[in-house]
Amino acid sequence: MMIETVTPDTRNVEMPESLRLARLLRRTVIGVLILCILGIGAYALFSKSGEAQPRVIPGPAAGAKLVPIVAVEAKIGDIGIRLSGLGSVTPLNTVTVKSRVDGQLMRVLFQEGQLVKAGEVLAEIDPRPFDVQLKQAEGQMARDQALLKNAQLDLKRYRELFEQGFVAKQQVDTQESLVAQSEGVLKTDQGQIDNARLQLTYSRIIAPISGRIGLRLVDAGNIVHANDPNGLLVITQLQPITVVFTIPEDSLPPVLEKLKSGERLLVEAFDREQKRRLATGALLTVDNQIDPTTGTVRLKAIFDNADNTLFPNQFVNARLLLDVKRGTTIVPAAAIQRGPKGTFVYVVKDDQTVAVRPVKLGPSEVDDASIDSGVAPGDLVVVDGTEKLREGTKVELRGPSVGAPKGSDAAPKGDDTTPKGPPGSRKDKQT
Repeated sequence: MMIETVTPDTRNVEMPESLRLARLLRRTVIGVLILCILGIGAYALFSKSGEAQPRVIPGPAAGAKLVPIVAVEAKIGDIGIRLSGLGSVTPLNTVTVKSRVDGQLMRVLFQEGQLVKAGEVLAEIDPRPFDVQLKQAEGQMARDQALLKNAQLDLKRYRELFEQGFVAKQQVDTQESLVAQSEGVLKTDQGQIDNARLQLTYSRIIAPISGRIGLRLVDAGNIVHANDPNGLLVITQLQPITVVFTIPEDSLPPVLEKLKSGERLLVEAFDREQKRRLATGALLTVDNQIDPTTGTVRLKAIFDNADNTLFPNQFVNARLLLDVKRGTTIVPAAAIQRGPKGTFVYVVKDDQTVAVRPVKLGPSEVDDASIDSGVAPGDLVVVDGTEKLREGTKVELRGPSVGAPKGSDAAPKGDDTTPKGPPGSRKDKQT
């Protein structure tokens, strides 16, 4: 029986080879990990050094770049307390002129768009049929007048004969009745004459009101009727003219108080962009009910409209002057900024830096706003260039700055720094 045995020499040959591979693999993994760690550390180091460099430059160094701005001095003045509303121009009278008789339209005496006065002749309808009717009525009346005269003479004779006893009382009464009938016929004839004259007058179409004529609806030569639905023309009164606008129901009580006291309230009409004032008038009346769907009430103002700037159905922005606040601090509306903490302004200090001032607003108009607190008269408020401003930013006054601090060496440099209106809300504004 034979037994196989493994000699120690065979194990000594195989074991060193496997250990060598394991050690080589372990060293490779460790080297790769070391290289990765070194790479990450170098990347982090270089990134931090690259970010640190620009942070040092824009700090509050002595040579920092100045921000150009335009500033205006706050002043003391009066500002109106106004109620604004959307409105439309409404004429006091609009008339569709129609013919009151039937006939052929002979002449058209107006031009489209013409301004006419009440009583002017606008058109003529053929008057000959009505002239014939008038002559017939006058002839009938002349005949009946002769019959009445004869009946009156017979009545006189019968009365004389009755006094002498030659005729009976009944015959006298009958003659008196005939005279009364003839007098009634004459009144009927007079009515027919008046009617014929009236029809003849209606053949001349007269302007019932003063105003502006619209487009012509019927041409000369057509047969017109009194029951035509469209009429001949439309006249719209332009002077005076009214504007109907709305205000919130919460603003109604002070308006009613002013009207009860007999005070005349001024109303101004502005164009769609609220930049050009079209006309100035006065409040005429207030509607008798509030619209529950919108919570507004309608007001009507009247305007002379001497220059015809207001046109029927024109859209306008109406402003009702309710009161005047006197002796208040006023700044341009462009200076008012809005942020998460409310309204504020940038005020230029004597050291050519800006400070953020929270303000409490009062009544405002299109270009001006009143300040109840936060700004004093004489303070310089920034109206243009606010986009790059923060608390303590160094600034340079340019453009039409008013009342620059003493010692300021800023001067206009010819570039366009005209204020471009109030900037929009910015999320990064800090108050």
